Amino acid sequence: MPNRLALESSPYLLQHAGNPVDWYPWGDEAFERARADDKPIFLSVGYSTCHWCHVMEHESFENDDVAAILNAQFVPVKVDREERPDVDRVYMAFVQATTGAGGWPMSVWLTPDLRPFYGGTYFPPTSRWGRPGFSDLLREIGRLWRDERPRVLSAAAGLTAQLAAVVDQRRPGDASAARSVMPEPPQLAAAADQFARTFDRRHGGFGQAPKFPRPSELLFLLREHARTGRRELVGMVGETLRAMALGGMRDHVGGGFHRYSVDAAWRVPHFEKMLYDQAQITLALLELRQATGDPFWGAVADDTLAYVLRDLRHPEGGFFSAEDADSVPPEHAGATPARKAEGAFYIWSADEIDALVGDAADVVKARFGIQPGGNAPHDPQGEFGTKNLLYTAAPIEDVASVSGRSVDAVIDILGDARRRLFAARERRPRPHLDDKVLTAWNGLMIAAFARAARTLDGDEHVDAGSSQRHLSAATRAAEFIREHLWGEGSGVLLRRFRAGQAGVPAYAEDYACLTWGLLELFQASGDARWLEWAVDLQRHQDRLFWDAEDGGWFSTTGRDPSVLFRMKDDNDGAEPSATSVSVLNLLTLVHLVGDTDGWGERIDRALGRFGPDLGAHARALPMLMAALAVRHAVVQQVVMVGPRERDDTRALRRVVARRYLPFAVSIPVEPGPAQDRLARLLPFVGAMRMDGGRATAYVCRGFTCDRPVTDPGALDAALEPRGI
Repeated sequence: MPNRLALESSPYLLQHAGNPVDWYPWGDEAFERARADDKPIFLSVGYSTCHWCHVMEHESFENDDVAAILNAQFVPVKVDREERPDVDRVYMAFVQATTGAGGWPMSVWLTPDLRPFYGGTYFPPTSRWGRPGFSDLLREIGRLWRDERPRVLSAAAGLTAQLAAVVDQRRPGDASAARSVMPEPPQLAAAADQFARTFDRRHGGFGQAPKFPRPSELLFLLREHARTGRRELVGMVGETLRAMALGGMRDHVGGGFHRYSVDAAWRVPHFEKMLYDQAQITLALLELRQATGDPFWGAVADDTLAYVLRDLRHPEGGFFSAEDADSVPPEHAGATPARKAEGAFYIWSADEIDALVGDAADVVKARFGIQPGGNAPHDPQGEFGTKNLLYTAAPIEDVASVSGRSVDAVIDILGDARRRLFAARERRPRPHLDDKVLTAWNGLMIAAFARAARTLDGDEHVDAGSSQRHLSAATRAAEFIREHLWGEGSGVLLRRFRAGQAGVPAYAEDYACLTWGLLELFQASGDARWLEWAVDLQRHQDRLFWDAEDGGWFSTTGRDPSVLFRMKDDNDGAEPSATSVSVLNLLTLVHLVGDTDGWGERIDRALGRFGPDLGAHARALPMLMAALAVRHAVVQQVVMVGPRERDDTRALRRVVARRYLPFAVSIPVEPGPAQDRLARLLPFVGAMRMDGGRATAYVCRGFTCDRPVTDPGALDAALEPRGI
């Protein structure tokens, strides 16, 4: 019989609806049960595409004996961290503070009043790998609650007090005053040097295994390169993205990027695919395309976006959250029970390559490193066996030389092989799709598609219709969020949509990332409605989340009494923090609509929270460092007046697309009613006209514009940097 989770919308909670564990969702029913029965709460936090969450479910939560212990001695509660990041952050801070590590699944034991007293991540069913067995741990915690209650309650009170100190962002007196000092440009140089010291010059990336993509690091380095001209910074970005794009991190058959690499060489991925990774990696690729002029980066970005459109798009235009790492191996399809394995959808035997490609198999094997006995240098869970993980093992020129074929012939063979492998793979059991639509992640994806519409406009190395396709995708996604997750007039934004139902009040990150996406969409389309909505969202975000005492934006409104602490999530991890994104948004807004709401002060207070030594925290705050680089740069406004689809307007747009201008705001203006509407928000564009009936560009700094130009070459010259 299904448990209570069968009534939930979260894909993660629904995965556990058939467990023998008597799960509750997070909420008053569970808390009241814990108080009434005088039992501690066992809190399990994860998400639907989390591999080790699946492992722990299979080993423990599907086990009748384990379930019996949980049901008898605890009130078991499940939380989807992607729906409730507020709950996750509180208890993750506790686990990290008490164990020195974190991750998912997260397992925490709470008193009935929600104070944590013990926690960890994954626990095996029996003691191994230096971890206590889950059943033994449950029995011992149950004994302590029964026999040594005062000790447990004292520990919970003390640990909660310590946790409060950890999450309290405010510092009184002189410390607070010191932190209000705006960090100066030398902090940017110190931050770049910090990345240079940790750069892996052999394999790319920063630090050692496992290697996680953190595009915010790359976006900072690219901005600091643009601000100062330091070539080694763009070199580090290029080496990192090249290693990711050529290694096992990238899906060479279907496009897109996997979650992270378990090894330092980017060869063996954890095969999960997350929407936020596709968005942020795409943004980094597009900026590198502009910074270097190398069309390879634009082609990889376009391929990544094609994957998102094909496999992660809701029929109405929003974007789904993720695809799992695990799936049923094709040779076990139809078996009962059909156990899933990591990467089964993506890996190949040499015999499969022979059968699918035939006489050209030698080319495919040489290109992708296919070996008869398998090619995985690491097999963490013993699941790859004799199969192969695709990676770029040899340049096309080398493959051509070894195979005795021309370069063009090899390219044709590889293109045909990709189509054959893709068709064969589509017949395999697919990984689980997490089909919830999250506002924050959609905001990031809207930003990526909109940026691609600008950056790849007219790029001869991608499909001719890609720019319009990207703009249409960004527009439809924004319309989806507006229709399903935004309360027109009320200012109420929701976080999650799934199966026709919207829910969960939005967090600061939802407002911030959606605003970012809308600002990018405005700069790609010139449609005033997106800028109007962005301004509205920013004002609502400030009202709900701004910390007037200490600066920055809280993650939550603080209205939910079940969440112990109102936190700020400053770190730019797999996703950038709400504060970092918000500062960048405000830097764009003040150069569009002006400083109408005290936004300039908010920018400086948010950056000043960390004081004059912000550069020392660069590894934790790379997106905030990117914002600081913009704050200390000269920002341009580039206004292009002309009918969007006319050739002379396109020619001006493409000049801007080819240049790397991270410190510029692009303003396309369609003459007529659209310009009149836009002028209500941006009065300075109201009087701008086409010169002699030709599309015209105005390059402005601080709302003071140079002489208008109609010639693409003159526009290119006008965009030359004029100092930092």
